[in-house]
Amino acid sequence: MPHDTNFGLGSLWAQGDAISHAVAVLLLLMSLGSWYLIVRKSLRLLGQRSRAAAVDAFWLAPRLADGLNVLTSRAPGSSFDELAHHADLAITHFDNRGTQTLGASLERGEFLTRALRQSIARSTARLESGLTTLASIGSTAPFVGLFGTVWGIYHALVGISVSGAATLDRVAGPVGEALIMTAAGLFVAIPAVLAYNAFNRANRVELAELDAFAHDLHAFFTTGARLTGAAARPRATEAAQGRDR
Repeated sequence: MPHDTNFGLGSLWAQGDAISHAVAVLLLLMSLGSWYLIVRKSLRLLGQRSRAAAVDAFWLAPRLADGLNVLTSRAPGSSFDELAHHADLAITHFDNRGTQTLGASLERGEFLTRALRQSIARSTARLESGLTTLASIGSTAPFVGLFGTVWGIYHALVGISVSGAATLDRVAGPVGEALIMTAAGLFVAIPAVLAYNAFNRANRVELAELDAFAHDLHAFFTTGARLTGAAARPRATEAAQGRDR
């Protein structure tokens, strides 16, 4: 007589204990967390072209105030918008109150450089937020799934030993169901790892462009003109290469 068995996730959950249930819930939470970060950061990347166009429009503006308005309207809250406004505020502050502050010993260009570096540091922290979580999920999810598989197989073998029925159809079902945990761990880890690599690369490119924009802003505010041509390109190239190391 064939045995009436039901295999699948429902059977795995019904036969599992508190530990296997906890592993399954943990994998589900890790998956939801990683996909939340993936969707959030992917939506941000969709506006990358508009931010690049906003920077080009900034330099085409007839006046600085017009350029700042263009950045605010086309790329509101972006790293480039923040960088330009911080540079303008820093120069205005130095020109109006530079001699009344501890920064009076700094030259105008040095004071601007400090402001630009602080803005880029904040942008870097914002861009990299969530990447550590994605990396942690991608590296630990397979082991969490493997632990669930080992525990599930142990639990299934104990049940088979107690029942005294060790036929193939009795062993294959519970063991196969336990292996689902390993597949679940990989299902959680693979998207997280791929997303981490993609976002890390996108961040390096954006930060290199931000460094180049900061260099142009520094030249504009200190000399009255933006660097153009070959003189402006090595800066972005060096920044990108430095982050690839």
